[in-house]
Amino acid sequence: MGDMSNSDFYAKNQRNEENHAAGFGCSLMELRSLMELRGTEATVKLQEDYGGVEGLCKRLKTSPTEGLAGAQPDLDKRKELYGANLIPPKKPKTFLQLVWEALQDVTLIILELAALISLGLSFYHPPGEKGGGESCGVAAGGVEDEGEADAGWIEGAAILLSVVCVVLVTAFNDWSKEKQFRGLQSRIEQEQKFQVVRGSQVIQLPVADIVVGDIAQIKYGDLLPADGVLIQGNDLKIDESSLTGESDHVRKAADKDPMLLSGTHVMEGSGRMVVTAVGVNSQTGIIFTLLGAGPEEEEKKEKKVKKQDGAAAMEMQPLKSAEGGESDEKEKKKVSVPKKEKSVLQGKLTKLAVQIGKAGLVMSAITVIILVLYFAIDNFVLQKLPWMTECTPIYIQYFVKFFIIGVTVLVVAVPEGLPLAVTISLAYSVKKMMKDNNLVRHLDACETMGNATAICSDKTGTLTTNRMTAVQCYIGDVHYKEIPDPGALPPKALDLLVHSISINSAYTTKILPPDKEGGLPKQVGNKTECGLLGLVLDLKRDYQPIRNQIPEEKLYKVYTFNSVRKSMSTVVKLPDGNFRMYSKGASEIVLKKCSHILNEVGEPRLFRPRDKDEMVKKVIEPMASDGLRTICVGYRDFPGDPEPNWDDENTILNDLTAICVVGIEDPVRPEVPDAIMKCQRAGITVRMVTGDNINTARAIAIKCGIIHPGEDFLCIDGKEFNRRIRNEKGEVEQERIDKVWPKLRVLARSSPTDKHTLVKGIIDSTMVDQRQVVAVTGDGTNDGPALKKADVGFAMGIAGTDVAKEASDIILTDDNFSSIVKAVMWGRNVYDSISKFLQFQLTVNVVAVIVAFTGACITQDSPLKAVQMLWVNLIMDTFASLALATEPPTESLLKRKPYGRNKPLISSTMTKNILGHGVYQLIIIFTLLFVGEQIFDIDSGRNAPLHAPPSEHYTIIFNTFVMMQLFNEINARKIHGERNVFDGIFRNPIFCSIVFGTFAMQIVIVQFGGKPFSCQPLDLEKWMWCVFLGLGELVWGQVIATIPNSRLRFLRRAGQLTQKDECPEEDVNEENEEIDHAERELRRGQILWFRGLNRIQTQIEVVNTFKSGTSFQGAGALRRQSSTTSQTQDVTNVSSPSHVSLSNALSSPTSTTAATAPPTTGRESDLCQSASLLSLLQGCHHVMNKKLFLLYTLYGLLFLNS
Repeated sequence: MGDMSNSDFYAKNQRNEENHAAGFGCSLMELRSLMELRGTEATVKLQEDYGGVEGLCKRLKTSPTEGLAGAQPDLDKRKELYGANLIPPKKPKTFLQLVWEALQDVTLIILELAALISLGLSFYHPPGEKGGGESCGVAAGGVEDEGEADAGWIEGAAILLSVVCVVLVTAFNDWSKEKQFRGLQSRIEQEQKFQVVRGSQVIQLPVADIVVGDIAQIKYGDLLPADGVLIQGNDLKIDESSLTGESDHVRKAADKDPMLLSGTHVMEGSGRMVVTAVGVNSQTGIIFTLLGAGPEEEEKKEKKVKKQDGAAAMEMQPLKSAEGGESDEKEKKKVSVPKKEKSVLQGKLTKLAVQIGKAGLVMSAITVIILVLYFAIDNFVLQKLPWMTECTPIYIQYFVKFFIIGVTVLVVAVPEGLPLAVTISLAYSVKKMMKDNNLVRHLDACETMGNATAICSDKTGTLTTNRMTAVQCYIGDVHYKEIPDPGALPPKALDLLVHSISINSAYTTKILPPDKEGGLPKQVGNKTECGLLGLVLDLKRDYQPIRNQIPEEKLYKVYTFNSVRKSMSTVVKLPDGNFRMYSKGASEIVLKKCSHILNEVGEPRLFRPRDKDEMVKKVIEPMASDGLRTICVGYRDFPGDPEPNWDDENTILNDLTAICVVGIEDPVRPEVPDAIMKCQRAGITVRMVTGDNINTARAIAIKCGIIHPGEDFLCIDGKEFNRRIRNEKGEVEQERIDKVWPKLRVLARSSPTDKHTLVKGIIDSTMVDQRQVVAVTGDGTNDGPALKKADVGFAMGIAGTDVAKEASDIILTDDNFSSIVKAVMWGRNVYDSISKFLQFQLTVNVVAVIVAFTGACITQDSPLKAVQMLWVNLIMDTFASLALATEPPTESLLKRKPYGRNKPLISSTMTKNILGHGVYQLIIIFTLLFVGEQIFDIDSGRNAPLHAPPSEHYTIIFNTFVMMQLFNEINARKIHGERNVFDGIFRNPIFCSIVFGTFAMQIVIVQFGGKPFSCQPLDLEKWMWCVFLGLGELVWGQVIATIPNSRLRFLRRAGQLTQKDECPEEDVNEENEEIDHAERELRRGQILWFRGLNRIQTQIEVVNTFKSGTSFQGAGALRRQSSTTSQTQDVTNVSSPSHVSLSNALSSPTSTTAATAPPTTGRESDLCQSASLLSLLQGCHHVMNKKLFLLYTLYGLLFLNS
């Protein structure tokens, strides 16, 4: 198929070759083959065939400086010839495919089988039936009268109908979830824009609108959206690891290696390129085509990776680069690895689901065994009846009925609604968080944020407005507290200052007139540079004429800003043949390199070390303590002959002459102090990590409220931090970090490595009981490692580079710290929503299981029939998860401390509520079951024959049960022991409509359900009694609220993640040191999961082996693979949704997990990760059901065979 699609592709391109006539000087295939070359080879080919980049631009009818004219017909023609800049998305799954997938659920398959057997047997009438029933055992007494014989099929049909309902609901949920993923993905798609020159104007263009021939401006931090050839570059370094696997940055220059490829990251420098290939014709696009975007291959892949829910859309977003450079193979494996260990909630839910599943399995197995034994002993031992062949179908009918009862107990015991509740809650939160300026890229980040205990925030742009204005300056030996009049400054110094700022800043940085009259001028580009350009304008000069005089291509050499240099320098050639270098950067760093300074008349004078110290004390520190960022501007002249060695940076960037020091103000955002106070009240420590001067940082931290005078805290810079945390060999020691981080509030002059070290140190720390959950904000390319390492990484939507956005979990679309507080609120709300649902669900589970179990054992029939149970299941699973998972968050969520990793999922208050309400419901149900017929003066429904009509007695039990659940759903809205359960109920219209809707449906089922629902219509008085007993739940809830928790020390640990669970001993193997900590954490959380699954896999493999008789080896390999200690395999297995291997094992024992999935795009991998979270949660209930029902299948086979 791959060859097929490719040959079509080339055939289409052949036609394009003929389009040379269309007026462009090179065809699509020529450009494609040009882009496959690298280095010198590419330069030679470009020179020989095209006459260099200028020749290429001529052929593509574009101008290297002015770009395309931007006329629509021209753009459309280019799109038609060379393709559009997007990779066509995969087709979403159809609704029918999703229905088919929902039908694969083992629970449903077993119910279907039982229903079909029940149906088949109801139509089978054994010969000699007249009177035969008598001899077939007393339990069959009055097996059926004439009218009833025909109604035997109804139960089977009703079960099938309810299965259809469940399947449709599941499929609809999957479908809407996929739709939501696509919505989220297209939102991310629109977010990504790129700077392009069109008609001499620099404009921001959505990536999809870029065409071949466009002139794109590239700068530090960009993720290249298309392939191109470099026209002009300054100090350009590219990270090509996403395509080549090489971790070293590749230096690009127009005369050495001008080829730039889509999907690679700009790590340093800036430049301009002409776009030569877009979409499927770019290098990334070609890889996608090879991975087979053809429909048949997709289907093959689908079979391999079942239920990879939302990861459908494969849009234009280049490959994700590995952090550091792994080899291609390792990267492919890493692609599908989720970013971090299981989220707190996932770990707890997994554990809880396993606990509930085990209990349900035991109960249902005992139910079936007791029913079968009771029947057998009663008939064959006590009554000494022989087994007669003509009675076999009737016996089988009984066994099937017992089996259905057993399955029903289990269906109710297993909380299938749990994954659904988590899905709905997360999806709902993500949608609402978009309105709060949080664009969530990984679903689990939303919930993890609720558990955050520490936030490490950037200063510039996050805590401050990122609108820089120069307010003080030191020039000509005078410290001006306000910007001086230009006449007061020495003309020579002023001229040097204006030239230095105008030339030595990115030409993309500009100050534009305000959008609205009377507004502030618009700052475009780097905000610090905008502050300096603002200073030029304040000094009544203009930077644009100087830039026009020395355009970007005339700049001789540029040393761009990076985190090591902390400065930027630009070299220009003067008319006399000499060179001048302008430099600017962090004041204490640039001043160290200055040997002279301009005096009051603008002439250089000697600048000695003691002058520097005095300058720091008298100028820089006072500016910094006013919260100003200090920038030093300097220059140096070089002779033209001999030309200096520009690559010897240490010599070049030295011996400077200081022109001036500027104090730039970046005011604190007005809403930040309040947001930080909320965080501190919510038990979250906020730390500021900034590249700024320590005094500036401290001043801003006080304004924000991060530190309060008189408190015991640490404010240190990067140098001091490293001195404290490293030993004599220069290695970081955890014990040393543990002495620093608890009190640390401000880390100034920090490098990205310091940020990463701090985050890692806090996460790895074991000195506090709870493992710290750390959120980090970042905007620069170098923040990538820290953002990846953190539990939740926030990237800035406006100031953030593409690389930072790639590494993050949530993008702050307004770059505002107060949006992080909203994320905390939503995260806590998700956790609470799940807890509310659990409290409700487990009450129903406990009651339904005990009722079905005891009822079956005492009366040989469950008071709640299979179809009724399925309806209850629908209420408590689908509807309740929808109602309770969509509660909006309130400010009160921020008034408590984070839950932390070790707090049980079910708190003691919840346990008290579950048990309390369970006791109330059981008392009511059993009273109705055993003395109900006397209370209401009706016929007893107990010990009814096989196909007896529905009784009023059992209908009252069913109706009261549902009423109690409905009113208990209102109780479940509060989980912290609040008394007012109606508080804010009308703020959630979904909840109200579901409660009323369920009530209406219940009336219809009871009054008109008849035989299928085993219901007899009730009169008004009986209805009033049912509702009254239901209302008792609300009153009883108040009684429970008064019982103090201190009395209930037992049953507090359900769903708790203990340290031991997180670190199984066998995981600490000898390869430990080589494994990255994040990977190790990932494995800890999930080894538990695999240990639990190994047994199930064995059972599935046994069944498969009997089926195929050949594949035992493959199955064994699959098991070994999941428990292997090999680092990469372990992580790979963990990575794919856990049930992939299971669902596939059912169909093909040798299928492996998604380890070999192709490398995904950055954006697709986000979706994959989000999808794999949801799949994991769904997998939770699939797996539970598989484990539980395998045993049932075996029982069923035994019964039927016997």
